[in-house]
Amino acid sequence: MQIPAESLSDGVIVLRRWWAGDAEALHRLVDESLDHLAPWMPWAVGSYTERDAREFLMLTRESWLAAETFDYAIVAPDGAIAGSCGLMARIGRGGLEIGYWLGKPYTGRGWATRAARLLTTEAFRVGANRVEIVHDVANHRSAAVPARLGFTRLGERPTQLPGGTAATGRVLVWRQTAS
Repeated sequence: MQIPAESLSDGVIVLRRWWAGDAEALHRLVDESLDHLAPWMPWAVGSYTERDAREFLMLTRESWLAAETFDYAIVAPDGAIAGSCGLMARIGRGGLEIGYWLGKPYTGRGWATRAARLLTTEAFRVGANRVEIVHDVANHRSAAVPARLGFTRLGERPTQLPGGTAATGRVLVWRQTAS
């Protein structure tokens, strides 16, 4: 597989690689959205410091260079960072998994769907033969994204990763294959 583009856009949102200088904006967005993120994101339970943001940004750089995970900032039309998304090479050879979250002020605008659509297109462009979206079975808002994009629901299984405060320990797996 090739390395994904560092920036993607659909004319409304921009996905761009995270920059080291994004720590303050990332920290502020997560901090104001903790109650919204904590049910599903284990890293958002309790608190999220600017140091946590800097460490995440260092990890995203290292993971990109190692071709393991390709994390993007979701940038709103006004230039503000609205959330994060990425392609993860953790589902086996030829496959990429999509993950996404939006800060509380940016939900309900269809931007998670737009981001997942951009990432799905890019995954197939770089040579993936399948793309999966995995989310906690109780996260109904997250489930709407792959459903809107025509992914096939494969079923549920126990999770292999920790969840947030509302996590059930079971995840739904959705897949789209290259045509």
